[in-house]
Amino acid sequence: MTPTPATRVETDSLGPRNVPADALYGAQTSRSIENFRLSGTPLPIEIVHGMALLKLACARANARLGLLPANKEKAIADACRAVLSGAHDREFPIDLYQAGSGTSSHMNLNEVLANLANESLGGKRGAKSPVHPNDDVNMGQSTNNCFPSGAKIAVLGQTLLLLDALAVPEKTLRAKAVEFAGLLKTGRTHLQDAVPVTLGQEFGAYAHAIGLAAARIRDAADRLRELGVGGNAVGTGINTKPSFRAEIMAALREETGGDFRHAGDGIHLTQFMTDFAHLSAAFRSAALDLQQIANNLRLLASGPLTGIGEIRLPPVEPGSSIMPGKINPSICEAVNMVCMQVQGLDHATALACGAGQLELNTHMPLIGANTLQAAKLLSAASRALADKCIAGIAADEDACRRNLERSAGLPTLLNPRLGYDRVAQLVKEALASGKTLREIVLEKKLLAPAEYEALLASSTAPNL
Repeated sequence: MTPTPATRVETDSLGPRNVPADALYGAQTSRSIENFRLSGTPLPIEIVHGMALLKLACARANARLGLLPANKEKAIADACRAVLSGAHDREFPIDLYQAGSGTSSHMNLNEVLANLANESLGGKRGAKSPVHPNDDVNMGQSTNNCFPSGAKIAVLGQTLLLLDALAVPEKTLRAKAVEFAGLLKTGRTHLQDAVPVTLGQEFGAYAHAIGLAAARIRDAADRLRELGVGGNAVGTGINTKPSFRAEIMAALREETGGDFRHAGDGIHLTQFMTDFAHLSAAFRSAALDLQQIANNLRLLASGPLTGIGEIRLPPVEPGSSIMPGKINPSICEAVNMVCMQVQGLDHATALACGAGQLELNTHMPLIGANTLQAAKLLSAASRALADKCIAGIAADEDACRRNLERSAGLPTLLNPRLGYDRVAQLVKEALASGKTLREIVLEKKLLAPAEYEALLASSTAPNL
């Protein structure tokens, strides 16, 4: 094979291969680019960066164990930091849908790091000397452990950002709960009138749901701190020294400050991706709660004249190309679509996590990418819902009172004072006359106005 002015010739185990002359990647990456033209979407760069952190830690561990010369360790570590800076993101173009264990992207990283290290040591790009992508950069490592461990680091980082993001709507909802604390309205069950609540209680329940969702995610995310890197091939640690895995964790903690630990059972962690499935399920649960909150806000704001109309959402854009003045709950609708997508990602993740065979799961790129995307989407949706919708919500006190006075659930409050049969007669009279129950009760002097209002207020006091 002859190089052209735009290419160089490299060799891998399958033979010679033309590689772009200016590329930091090598022959194996070139083959993968050609083989996997499926989606046009590359593997998320965060997973590449997660693996780069591991490569740095492994180089330091190998040097401490006397297996890697100091000059090579420094060159590899410097290369890892260059990749982590984002300066070489374009060197990682391989499609998300690739070799199932992530070998394609893993070798892509090995080749890029080797070439960066070689050039820093005076070597030639593509020469694999003095730093070899397999023998040096990948010393003591396997795709089967490095890829899922890198994905765990990436997903954990994004999950911590998600927890910060979820705190925003929780805080905003709690503020609204205080603002609306004294505003009585009718509750609704089965989409039918029910006993009274306050608007503040409704918003407080939404805030509580977000807080619980975050707690579930936080608990599930802790499992991502257990990494199988150093297990090699099937997780036994073949071809490594007994202290290799502990040295990797020590170096990784030094580099990141993160509380990472090596696998309690390396064989288990190489084949079971359940930690991802567990976290993805927590993401799905958060999406379900966000979806219900968004739907509740849409219903409460419906109308504004012919629906419930008890709250007003802040307008963010004109709502119609044909109906002047129409405003839609656009943010809630966008959040709903995000939540549906997260549920779909979780389903695909669950299928992939359960599709491993024997000593390996061969669907890791999909698992890592889906879990990462779900965390990103939920982060963006949480902040948008808080900042562009919840923060600007206003209550329509007249609508709340009007709906409360006409609620079919209101008579329930009178049962203890007036008796079921008497209240039933009052309800029939209200329906026949068009008057509210309050008007009839006060006209008949069954209760004084202050008594009636006190009865309403007491109905929303929690009985703990």
